[in-house]
Formats: sequence, C-alpha cells, structure tokens
Amino acid sequence: MRRITSSNTAKGVAAIVGVGPQLGLSIARKFAHEGYTVAILARDLGRLSRFADEIAREEKAQVYAIRIDCSGYRSVREAFEGVLSLGFVEVLVYNAYYQPVSSHPTTFTDIKIDSFEKSLAVSSLGAFLCAQQVLPGMVERRRGTILFTGRSASLSGIPGFSGLCCGKFALRALSQCLSREFQSVGVHVAHIIIDGVFGPT
Repeated sequence: MRRITSSNTAKGVAAIVGVGPQLGLSIARKFAHEGYTVAILARDLGRLSRFADEIAREEKAQVYAIRIDCSGYRSVREAFEGVLSLGFVEVLVYNAYYQPVSSHPTTFTDIKIDSFEKSLAVSSLGAFLCAQQVLPGMVERRRGTILFTGRSASLSGIPGFSGLCCGKFALRALSQCLSREFQSVGVHVAHIIIDGVFGPT
C-alpha cells in the first residue's frame, strides 16, 4: 500500500475497486473532492500510484493506492487489510471486470475455459469477496453503501461476449440479494447500469 499526501477533512473511507484511467479514476476523484479518505485498488500498482498522486495533489485529499487481484481470495483479503486499517469503509464501489487481450466478439466454441473463468471470477466472485470484507463493519455501525457498476451486458446477452455477460448477470443477482438482505440494517446496495463507452473506441 502506498500512502499519498493528506488533509484532515475526510468523512470516512471510500474504497474504489477497479480504477482505470476513465470511470474508476473519475469516481475516485469525486469522493476525494467530497472529503473522503480514498483507497483505490487495481492490479497495476505503478499506475495506481500515479493516479493517487494526481488526485491527492488536485483535491488535497488522503489517497491510498493498493494492489488487488479480484479473482483471488488471498489478494482480496490482503488488500482489504490495508483498506480497513484506514478506518471505517463508508462506501465500496466495485468497478472491476476482466478485459481479455482482444475486445472483439469471440465465437462461443473458441472461448478459452480460463478466459471464461477469469471473467466470472473478476466480475462476480471478486465483488462477493470485497463485499464480505466491508459488510461486517457496515452492519455493526448500521450504515454504509455498496455500489456495483454494470453495463448493458448485465441485462441482455450479447453474441460473442458470453464470459462478460455471464459475469455481469451474476453481479446483478448478487447486488439484488445483498440489497434485500441488508437494507433493514441501514446498508444501501445498488447496481448501476452504465450503458455507454468511455474513451476512444
């Protein structure tokens, strides 16, 4: 975990999982601007550290870069040991998904098993693991928010994108289950569909 410069105006911790140069970075910057201590998590720690430095400088906020592999329990557990050491996680945003080498459609019979498994693991298992890390604290304090980002693939099957769609369908189901289970104790869970493309195509 790399710590980046700080101010003392934080409201709580916002953990943003799946921070790339577009949506994830924008979400992290917004929470920093609003006064949260921000933990940004992804696989590439070098790039994350640059993002953290940029956000901290612009927003004069506490920003921590933490490496995570969302497909592995051990990596998630170790990453959230760092996150939870920062304080109470007020908000978890899960924005991770698996990007194969090619972003073009893949004929079903040509999909590699390991690629399909990785897509399911990152989209749904990773969300499950991260939510398990923060929910006990949220339930204890009877407050907290978990936001899962989805896309059109969360709602409709797309030819050539079986792995992505299955993972995103599962993520939507998880969000609905958690919402119904934990709303009575003050924890808000939402699945947000973003039906669009970020950046150059």
